[in-house]
Amino acid sequence: MSRLTFINRIRELDALERAWKNESAGLMICYGRRRVGKTELIKEFLENKQGLYFLADRLTEKENLRILTRLSGLFFDDRFLSEFTDWYVFFDYLKAKLSKRAVLVIDEFPYLVETNKALPSVFQKGWDEVLRNLPILLILCGSSVGMMERETMAYGSPLYGRRTGQILVLPLRFEAFGLFFPGASFSRRMELYSISGGIPAYAKLLNGNLDARQNFIEKVLEPEAYLFKEAELILKEETREPRQYFSILRAIALGKRKVGEIVNECRIEKTSLHKYLYLLEELRILEKRFPVTESNIEKSRQGLFFLADRYFSFWFDFVFPYRSDLTFGNKKPSIMRFDQAFVHHVASAYEEVGQYVLTKFEKQLFPFHRIGRWWDRTREIDIVAIDETGHEILFAEVKWSSKKVGTDIFEDLVAKSAAVPGEYRRRFYALLSRSGFTSSMIRLAREKNVLLIHQEERV
Repeated sequence: MSRLTFINRIRELDALERAWKNESAGLMICYGRRRVGKTELIKEFLENKQGLYFLADRLTEKENLRILTRLSGLFFDDRFLSEFTDWYVFFDYLKAKLSKRAVLVIDEFPYLVETNKALPSVFQKGWDEVLRNLPILLILCGSSVGMMERETMAYGSPLYGRRTGQILVLPLRFEAFGLFFPGASFSRRMELYSISGGIPAYAKLLNGNLDARQNFIEKVLEPEAYLFKEAELILKEETREPRQYFSILRAIALGKRKVGEIVNECRIEKTSLHKYLYLLEELRILEKRFPVTESNIEKSRQGLFFLADRYFSFWFDFVFPYRSDLTFGNKKPSIMRFDQAFVHHVASAYEEVGQYVLTKFEKQLFPFHRIGRWWDRTREIDIVAIDETGHEILFAEVKWSSKKVGTDIFEDLVAKSAAVPGEYRRRFYALLSRSGFTSSMIRLAREKNVLLIHQEERV
C-alpha cells in the first residue's frame, strides 16, 4: 500500500516508531471507529519489523486460540507447536521463544473480551508476570471505542496503569482526505468529503472523476453498494436495540437537537433516552456541542446534539428514509431529496473544514485556545475563535453559495458579534466563501483588515 494512504497518519506512525525503538517492553492501545484505517496503520507500521499479527474474530475463545496457535507456529517456524489451551500458555510460549525485539498485535481485542469477560484481568496478569520482561511491543487494537476505553484505559480496568501509550485514530481531515482525489476541484473534494466524512475506506469507494450526484447514485443508492447499508450494519453491530438508535439519529438529522425535541419526535422516555445518547457519543457518531464561549458546560443548558460522523449524517438524510423504495429499485425519492438538500449538507461540512482552514492563520492573528460555533436563542455565528489569555476574539461566517459574498454578510456578522458575551481587547473578522467575494467586499476588507478566504486560500 502506498504511503499516500497514510497522509495525516504521520503522527500515529511516529508514536508507534518511538514505542518500537524504546528498549523496554511497551503496551500500546490503538482504537477508533470502524473503517477509519487502524488495521492499515498497523500493517504499515509492521513493514520490515518482526511482528506477529492476530486478528480476533467473533468465535469461541478456543477457536481464537487455535488460530493464534497456527500463526505463532508460522512466526516462530515451529511445526510441532501444540495448541494453546489458554492465554497463560501462550504468554509462557512467548517467554520461551522470544529472544529479540518483536511486535505482537491483538486486533479487535473487544471480540475476545465478549467471549471472556475476565480477559482484561488475564492480560493484566500476563503483562505483570511475563510480557513486561520480554523484548516486546504489545499493541491492543479495537473498533469498539467505548469498550476499548473501559477495558484497557479506565481507572476500574485491570489493565489501568499498564499502557505505555495510546492512539485514537480519527477520520482524516479534509486536506489529507483530498489527496485521494488528485486533480479534483475544491468543490468536488468538499462534496465527496461531506459524503464519506474522511473515512479512508469510504474514500476509496468514491470516484473523483464523477460529481457528487453521480457518486451518490452509483456508489450509495444501489442496494448492493457497500455504502448503502454501512451505517445500518455498524449500528446493529454496536447496539442491542438498533431501532431506538435509528429513531434517535433520524430525529437529530431532521434538526431535533434538544433532549425535549428528541423525546417528542421519538416518543422515548427521557430517562431511557440518556443511555442511548451516551452510547452514541461513545461511538463518536453523536456529539453534544455548546456555544464556544460557554465556560462551564456541565451546568450549561445551551447544549445541542449533532451527528458528529459526516457519513452517518449523510446516510440518515438521503438513504435511511427511502430504504423501502430503494430496495425495490425506486431511486427517485432519494435523488429528489439529494437535489433539494445536498447543498445544505455540504455547507455544514464546509463550516467544519473552515475551522481547520482558519487555524492556518493563527500566527498572523493570535493563538486559538478555543474554536467552534456560537449561538443564543435568536442568533448564531458559524465560527468563533478565542484567546482566553489575551482577550482576543475572531468571528467568521462560512458561505457555501454560488454567489459571491458581499458587504451585507460582513455587516450582519459584525451586528451579531455584538451579542457575544465577554470583553475582548481586539476583535477580528473573517469570511470564507466557496465562490469568492464582490469587489466592494474586497475593498472593505482592505480598509477594515478583514480576513477573506476563497475556498481554502487567503484572498
